[in-house]
Amino acid sequence: MLIQLTAIQARLMGVLLEKEVTTPDQYPLSLNGLTLGCNQKSNRDPVMNLSESDVQNVLDELKDKKLILEYTASGSRVVKYKHRFCNTQFSDLKFSRQQLAIICVMLLRGPQTPGELKTRTNRLADFDNIHEIDDTLSKLQDLNGQQLVVKLDREPGKRDARYAHLFSGDEGLQVASQALENATKVQSIQEPTAITPQALERIAHLEQQVLELSNQIAELKDLVEILSE
Repeated sequence: MLIQLTAIQARLMGVLLEKEVTTPDQYPLSLNGLTLGCNQKSNRDPVMNLSESDVQNVLDELKDKKLILEYTASGSRVVKYKHRFCNTQFSDLKFSRQQLAIICVMLLRGPQTPGELKTRTNRLADFDNIHEIDDTLSKLQDLNGQQLVVKLDREPGKRDARYAHLFSGDEGLQVASQALENATKVQSIQEPTAITPQALERIAHLEQQVLELSNQIAELKDLVEILSE
């Protein structure tokens, strides 16, 4: 059965996966480091504002799921955390570097297009071109008999469809679906209404009235100046 994560659990797991690759000298992460990673303003969507207490509660949840390990270095009393999510002896999930990069970025930023994934995974893995992204996404849709990502309906006005991870199940897809619905509403509001011939005629008439009134005002000003002399 596929691991299921809440939105905050997914953010926390994404941070652990990201920092393991990008800042290995700081991994495993302390509670403070995890909190800062979750609340980053860049490379996160949505931006969160979690307290250390919030993060500790989620760490306890992940510990109950056996998805993290506590680690204390020799001579230190600071507890640090490492994941058991994938590519460890404790997990059945085995990813290539490219697959891990895409899953990590999706956990941190939600649904994305192949082009966005190509740009946003550059610190985690190398992709020579967009075709490698497409190929990796295809494999993640059927990895050892499990579907880990799904292709979403294309957003209005967008050329490419987005892909979402399935580690948050229906909850995650509902969030993505709501975002698509909101985008559709915004697009509908922003689309200009077709102007009928009658409306064009009315506009022309109003413009003529405005012009006539402007001329009358100008004539009145001239008359006032003459009378005041």
